[in-house]
This record gives sequence, C-alpha cells and structure tokens, in this order.
Amino acid sequence: MKAVVRTSALLNRNHWRSFATTSARRIDASSPAAFTVTESAGTVNTVSPPNLKEGWLYIDSVFPIRIGMWDIRSWIGILREDHLTQAIRSMLSNSGVPNFNLVALEPQLKEGGLFVRYRYQDFDSEGTAASAIEEQLRTSLVDQGGIPSWANLDRSDVWAVKGTPWREDLQRFPTPVLKVSFDGPDIPEEQLWGLFRPFGRIVELSPPTSGSPGTLRSVNVLFRTMRSATIAKNVMHNHSFTMNGATTKLKTGYAQLIRAHVVRDWITGHPKIVLPIAVFLLGSLTYAIFDPIRVWMVQAKILNWFDWEEYSLFRWLKDNTPSLSSGNQGTLRLSNVAEVWKDRTEAQENIEKYLTEYPPCAITFIHGPQGSGKTALVTEALTSLGKRSLLLDCGPIMRLKDSDTKMVSALAQQTGYWPVFTFFNSMSNMIDLASVGLIGQKAGLSVSLTDQLKQILDVVGRSLGKVHEYHEKQVKDEAKREESLQQQRERLKKIQRGEWHDGRLDCVAGNGVMSELGIGDEKFGPDDSEAGVEGAETWDAATDAETKPNGDLDSMKGLPVVVIRGFEDSVGGKSELLDVVAQWATGLVDNKIAHVIVLSDNRENAKRLAKANHSRSLNTVALSDADADTALAFVQQKLKEAKLDIELTSNATASIGRLGGRASDLDNLIYKVRNGSTIADAMEDIIVRDVGELRKSAFGDDAEDAKDLPWTRAQAWSLMKRLAREEEIPYHDTLMNFPFKGDEAALRNMEHAELITISTHNGRPSTIRPGKPVYKCVFERVVGDAVFGATQDIDYNKQLITASESTIKACEEELLRLSEIGEYTRSSVFGTDRAVSMRTRYLLNAMGEASAKIESLERANAKLKKLLVNH
Repeated sequence: MKAVVRTSALLNRNHWRSFATTSARRIDASSPAAFTVTESAGTVNTVSPPNLKEGWLYIDSVFPIRIGMWDIRSWIGILREDHLTQAIRSMLSNSGVPNFNLVALEPQLKEGGLFVRYRYQDFDSEGTAASAIEEQLRTSLVDQGGIPSWANLDRSDVWAVKGTPWREDLQRFPTPVLKVSFDGPDIPEEQLWGLFRPFGRIVELSPPTSGSPGTLRSVNVLFRTMRSATIAKNVMHNHSFTMNGATTKLKTGYAQLIRAHVVRDWITGHPKIVLPIAVFLLGSLTYAIFDPIRVWMVQAKILNWFDWEEYSLFRWLKDNTPSLSSGNQGTLRLSNVAEVWKDRTEAQENIEKYLTEYPPCAITFIHGPQGSGKTALVTEALTSLGKRSLLLDCGPIMRLKDSDTKMVSALAQQTGYWPVFTFFNSMSNMIDLASVGLIGQKAGLSVSLTDQLKQILDVVGRSLGKVHEYHEKQVKDEAKREESLQQQRERLKKIQRGEWHDGRLDCVAGNGVMSELGIGDEKFGPDDSEAGVEGAETWDAATDAETKPNGDLDSMKGLPVVVIRGFEDSVGGKSELLDVVAQWATGLVDNKIAHVIVLSDNRENAKRLAKANHSRSLNTVALSDADADTALAFVQQKLKEAKLDIELTSNATASIGRLGGRASDLDNLIYKVRNGSTIADAMEDIIVRDVGELRKSAFGDDAEDAKDLPWTRAQAWSLMKRLAREEEIPYHDTLMNFPFKGDEAALRNMEHAELITISTHNGRPSTIRPGKPVYKCVFERVVGDAVFGATQDIDYNKQLITASESTIKACEEELLRLSEIGEYTRSSVFGTDRAVSMRTRYLLNAMGEASAKIESLERANAKLKKLLVNH
C-alpha cells in the first residue's frame, strides 16, 4: 500500500493522471518504454524513471483556419486529417531528438493547428530541457523538408505550450483579436507586449477593462494576422505569470473585431473608386427598374389606357345619355372642301398617302402661317385612318428656356415619361462641385440638357416600338379567334349535314401497339375528296398571296404617328431641343418605328430637319392663306352645310375679302354666323377683338409692361403706320432706318408674336406684311384711333427729337476739335485747311437739318397735345 501511495504522489507531481486518462489510447507503441505498469491482486505497481515530465507542443497552420460556419475550407482539413497527422507523426518519430518521446497528436481543426504531447526527463534544475527539445525539433523538421500543411505551404512552425491546452469545440471562430483575461493582478502593457510579441506583429493593445460584475478584467490584443492570434491563444492559455511575487493566470479567447465606422471611413477615403461605382450602380438601377416603368407609361399614354373616354362603359353612357352625346360645336372640321379649296385637298391627300406608307420613307414637313389649319388637317387625317399618335409641342417647352429642369419636366409631361426625378440633376451638380475639391475632377454625375432630352426621347422611341408590337399581337390574336370561329361554324354545318368525321369514334382493329383506327360510317363531304387534297397546295399558295398584302396593311395601321408641332427657332431660345428632336425623328423613320409629321410656321425650319436627315429627302406640304374667291366659296359651302340660307350681299362679300383667307379666321366667322350674327357683325367682332389683343401684345398695358417687350413701342408703331397704308414694305429699308437701326432681333420677335410676316426671296428676307390678312384692317383701325395715334406719335417724335439732339451734340464736339486742328494747319501747303473746312461745312449742314427736324417735331407734338386736350 505504501508503494501505491508513493506512486500516486509521483503521478500528481508530474501531471501523470491527465495523461493516463485522456491520451492512453494515442500512445505510440513504437516509442521506448519509459515506465512499467503491473497488476497483481488488484494492486497496481508503477515503476517510472526519476524526473519524468510531460510537455505539449503546438504546430500551427497544418489545417485551414475556420473563420465561420460557412467556411468550406474546413472540409479540406477534415478530408486530409489522417494523411497529415500520419505524416507529422512519422517526421516526429524520425526526428532523432534525444530525450523526446512522442505520446499523442491532438488535431485542432477549427484553429488549423495540432497539439503534440510528449514525455521527457528533466535533469536540469532550471528546466531548460523543454526549450532544448523545442529548438531541436524545429531544426529537425526543417531538415526533413518542413511540416506538411493542407495547402502545401511551408509556413508551419513548432511552439512550446506554456499553459494548458484547451481543446474545445464551441462555435467561437478565430479572429485577429485575442481577448486576454487576468485571473489575478493586471499585467503592465510592456510585459504583456513582451509575452505575446513572439507570436506575430501586434497592431494594438487596449487598456484593461472590467466587464459585468463577477467577470475578470481583460485586454484585447489585436494581431496583424489571424494566424498569430490562433498561436497565441493555444500557447498562452492558462499560462501563469509572476511579477513582484504576485501570480496572474492568463485566460485567452477570441473577441469580435469591431471597427467603428469602417465602411464610412473607407468610402470617404476612396472617392475615386466609390464615386464611379456609385454612378454605375445608380445608372443600372435606373435602367433596370425605372426605364421599364417609363416605357409602359409612355405606351399607356399613346394607347389611351388611362383615358376613361376610351372604355366601353363610357361609350355606352355617351350613346345613351343626351348630355354626354352632345359634343362641343365650337370648332368646325375643315373637311369636304374639294370644290372650293384645291390646295387644301391636295395637302390632305398627300398626308393620308404618307400615313399609309409602310415602311415610312421620309419625314413629312408641313409649313404654313399660324392659323392656316395645319394641326386640324393632320388631326382629321389621323382620325380617318384610325392611327395612334403622340403629339409633341415644342413651343411651350422652348418658352421655358430659363430653366433646364422645367424644360425636361415639360417634355416628360407631354410624352407621358414617368417617373422623372428632375431634382437629381441639381444634386448631381452639387456633388460634381464637391468632387472637384476632393479628387480634382468631376464625378460625372451631372448630365447636360441635351443628354437629358435624349434620354427621355430614347425611352419614348422604345415605347413607340412597343405600340407597334402591341398592335401586331392584337391582330394575330384576332385572326386566331376569327379562324377558330370559322372552323366551329364549318364543323357545325358538317354535323348538320351528317358529313362530320371524328376519328376518335372509329373502330379499333388489332391489339396493343399494332392497333389501328378504322374509318367510320359517316358520309364524306365534297371537300374531303382526293381532288380537294390534291388542290391543297394551290389553295395554300393563293392564301399566302392574299395574306401578305393584308399583313402589310395591318403593320401600316399599327405603326404609330409622331406629330411635332411648334418646330420654330425662337430668338434667344435654346436650340438644343430642336436639334435633339430632329435627330430623334430621323431615327424613328430610319428604324421604321413610326411615321413623323413636323408642323412649322416657316419653311426655313426645314433646313434643321434636312441637316439631321442626310440620306433622305423631306416630304414637304405647304399650306397658305386662301385667295378672296376661295375664301368666299369656302364660307358659302360651310353655310350651306349648316343649312343657313344667307344671301351674300356686296357688303358681306367685301367683309369676307377684308377678312382674308386665314383658315382660323374663316372658321371663327362661320361659327359666329351660325350663332345668329350677320357677316358684317361677325367681321366687326373679329376686328374689335383683334384690335384689343394687338394693342396689348404690341404696346403692353402700360409703360412698365412695355419694358418687358422684346421691341420698343416706337418700332411697333412705325411698322403699323406703314402697313396700314401699304400692302407690304421692304425688309432691309425698314431694318436700316429709325427706329430699328439694324435691330433684326426686334423684327424676328415681332414675327414670332404673329404681328408681322417676313417673306423671303432666294433664301433672304425680302418684304414685311401683316401677321395675317385681317391685320390689315386691324392696323387701319388702330392707326385711325385719334387719341391712341396721338399718344404714340408724341412718343415716336420724342425719340426722334432725342436722336436729333444726340446728332447735334456730336457735331458740336467734333467742331470744337476741328477748330483746334485748324489753328495748326492754317499755314500748311498741303491743303489740310481745306479738308477741315469741308468737314466743318458737312457738320454744320447736319446740325442745321437736325435743328430743323427738332423744330418741326416740336410743332407737331404741340398740335398733338392740343388734340389730346380736346379729347
């Protein structure tokens, strides 16, 4: 019994109990016997050599370090575990290191390492045997070619375990942060760094902190690599550190790596990478999500999916409800005018012929003065052919020239493009300004006006293609339904005649797979004969020949029409819209997506379309005012259609002649006559209304309002007085003289406001006429107003007086300079004094003429003022 007690004490002293209970099954039987165990009558006699000790080594990077549950590399370690363990066992057994007896290998798969348990005898009182074994093993393994690993990388190493191995299988995966808890007094930072620095580069050491009550104080050691953290954790766990007589036991574990604002810091620190990626992602998001919605919305606008008047329920209510069925009779359709307006009939036939072409070959350009009925003509052609159309009015968009955002919004609203985020462009401009300061260049987020307009029109173009596809699908579905109904009708007729043959009702001859259907006893029809079968090919060919034209006709009907109105280059406006629209319209025709009709008041605007359309010529349609005879015949026909028996007297005929041949004015006249007015009264109403509108548009409501006009009152008054006396006036003579003095912009703005019409000759401006024929009478009425004419003449004369006074002042200044020059040239032999005298006489004559003009204008103003006093 004493021997047993003595043996147990020896086991406790050398940690023998742990070895015997956990690793006895892994003892290498080939190693030399270091002890002997005998059993006799229930008593164990153990004989062990003196100074016997056990030690642990840790070999790192044998297996992959598992960083999470999803890490599939761990399966590689599991598959290669036996092979790698046997290879390392063989290398350790053949190391030849004295005093090293291998006991067992304990793989640590989660942390990629392997524990080596061994025995040795420590004869040195200082305990240096373990360190010597570690160094000798490291050298021996290197000599054998290095420790094998899962990836065959020669980076594994041998480490002496200073604490106690903790072979746990918790779901705590390695991180570069090692949490070291102190079971005892805190260890200074310098000492802690010295303990853990051998395992790898340390990035940061946190100060000791306390957790919840009852927990140990701890520090976080951030290693540069995860490999260093796994080595330190397995080598230093339960290591006892003594300083100043106090012992502290270290408890190691992993802590989660938490970096505050790491994503934000990386994003702000790499703007050259982040901003292009953000632009790409934003564009991809817009293209993938919003563009299909926009295409569908534009398609819905063209097909009137959101128009409740298109639904069958509303149509039924409209047909059965008098209040809904009575439409607006305010506008007359300009149809059935073949007998009286030949050029208008030819224009309508030309438009309808173009709309029936498939595929479209050119853009149709319709030009004519404002109010000539261009829009009404196109609308009637579209209605008669049942074509789907999209109207794009450039005029309202061009008037928003001061704001790119408003122009984009207006274009989107007209085309049905939704959603549109106009505020993004303002934000993009701000981001670009900020990026210039950050990275020295723009981020490319902001988009120019041209690119924004192109983006919208590209989406509209895709939608127009969808409209064509939608129509073709409807035609095919309708054809299938009609074919199915026709087959059902034919089948019903055969059943009624007893000629229907259904093979499913035949008798079956034979058994199994060799069975065949027989022929029933139904009667065959005349179409079931062999002759009918023989003629099938002929019938199919004839059917194909008939189907092909019908297919082209259906494609023509399904091709949408784009009507571009207000294609005018206004003075001071942004021409980017017109250029983009011209290129877009050309692309629609070239790609056979839609018919395109462009409406303009001036045929000169066709040059912009021709510039964008290099390979095709334009289909030009010209509309003009009707002459007196045509206008009279047109009014007579319309009154006859309205069942109004009105005799046109000479005064009525003269009134119609003074009204002119503008289609909108004729339409207005007929509407008033249908409502009970006489032709003379209707003519008077039109003139009075135009006089009021003309005064406001040409002169403004007051002096303050006149400052906002793009021309002066004097310029408008001078043109009005001359055109009231003459049918037309020369363009260049008017431009060069007072009050224009070369101000061509004023004339162009007045033309755009429809006050005047500028005619061209050989491509250059030639003459100026009233904006529409009725304006001849309107100008006469305005000029004939004594009070209004007096006020305008006074203002006009004042400007002439101011100009003459400026002339006199300039002459006086030059005469003073000439007098100084004359004092030095009196004795000259080269005739300089004569030149001064000639210039002096010219200036004196100019001063005299200006003075005489001022006197005359002053007398005229005095008379005009007396006239105003009397009124």
